[in-house]
Amino acid sequence: MATPRQLVRYLDEYVIGQENAKKVLSVAVFNHYNRVRANLSMMQDEEAEQGWDNLPSEDPRYAAVAPASIHPHPYRMPLPSMPLRSRHAFPLFEKSNVLVIGPTGSGKTLLAKTLARVLDVPFSVSDATSFTQAGYVGDDVDMCIQRLLQAANWDPQRASMGIVYIDEVDKIAKKNGPGGTEGNRDVAGEGVQQALLRMMEGSVVTVQAKGGAEASPIGGESRSRPPHRNLNVGGPRPDSYSIDTSNVLFILSGAFVGLDTVIKRRVSKGSIGFTANLASKSEDDEVNSFMPFFTPNKRSIPNVLDHVEPSDLVKYGFIPEFISRLPSLATLAPLTPEDLRRVLTEVRGSLVSQYTALFGYSGVEIRFTGSALDEICHKAAERGGGARGLRGIMESLLLEPMYEVPGSTVRHVLITDAVVRGEESPLYWRKGEAPAFWAAWAEEEEKRSSRAPS
Repeated sequence: MATPRQLVRYLDEYVIGQENAKKVLSVAVFNHYNRVRANLSMMQDEEAEQGWDNLPSEDPRYAAVAPASIHPHPYRMPLPSMPLRSRHAFPLFEKSNVLVIGPTGSGKTLLAKTLARVLDVPFSVSDATSFTQAGYVGDDVDMCIQRLLQAANWDPQRASMGIVYIDEVDKIAKKNGPGGTEGNRDVAGEGVQQALLRMMEGSVVTVQAKGGAEASPIGGESRSRPPHRNLNVGGPRPDSYSIDTSNVLFILSGAFVGLDTVIKRRVSKGSIGFTANLASKSEDDEVNSFMPFFTPNKRSIPNVLDHVEPSDLVKYGFIPEFISRLPSLATLAPLTPEDLRRVLTEVRGSLVSQYTALFGYSGVEIRFTGSALDEICHKAAERGGGARGLRGIMESLLLEPMYEVPGSTVRHVLITDAVVRGEESPLYWRKGEAPAFWAAWAEEEEKRSSRAPS
């Protein structure tokens, strides 16, 4: 298995920034699958030991078979006296589920998907907003295990060692409304937390094979080659599956809008006297205002979420039992304009490479000037929404070329900063006009170099 440092280097190819979150997730995943291997090996040792202990002593075939502790080697040095200890040298390792906190568009889902891809394990994505307590309208929490089993090609053994990713988990915080507990039952908040408790800690979940059991999933995150033999292949699948979640890693994430306010209220300390540190009116306004869903990327202040503690999450609306099942915590910061530029051009599957390949299928070459890319990142920083804001800007920017170019005689398209600002239309060149196209692009780049500070 890859080391945490190797996992971080792999994540760097797809996710920009978020160094602390990459380290936390890489170490958590590395330790988790080390625990899985250790637990499985200990269980196999137990089964083998029980098999030797259950051998019939009166059978002459097993007369010469005995544990080494009964007939030690004659030249073995005696062991020093030690206090009584348990039968197992090491206890079964417990897993460490992960909670990821960060604004939208900062790369929470991409981090989990990339790790599942490099580890080649089943991976399922669920939305906590659709979960309700069992018996009410909505999805039961068992649905995330059913999606995991479907991603594992209906192999229970492979699914029992996968990764479950639950997004928008902040939406299941307790809703403190008027009325008593009986009259105002929180079936989508505290009820879901209670249902997730045992599953996250480790329990056997019975999953019904609803409809889709007859066909293997299409386009799942897992590979088509399972590492374990599926005993159900070639015959009718059962109506239900029993999945042990003791070795399933749960990664929960959310934007947690308003959590920064809870943290600031805890950190700020009131005092009296001549040397008292009084908060300014602007700071009070910042504390009383909630963080918007689309967090502006231009914020350069330290990330307040880095100071989150379990008590803050309890005040936010989570029960202590639920938070205790999430010992690993990773926080993500909003992307800066420099990070957005790297997302646009450097990472694998960047937006510029995607749209360049998309136009290439129509036989059209499209180029963006450096000033155009800077302007796109500037607009995305003002718009907010992280990396998702970039795609929205690119779609609106390339709407006209996507409509005009296919089926026409245009073979070259140039996007400048004036086009991004809406002052000009995209520039087009027909077949045979490639030299003029490249000359115009070079001229724009020279203008940008001359404007750059020396």
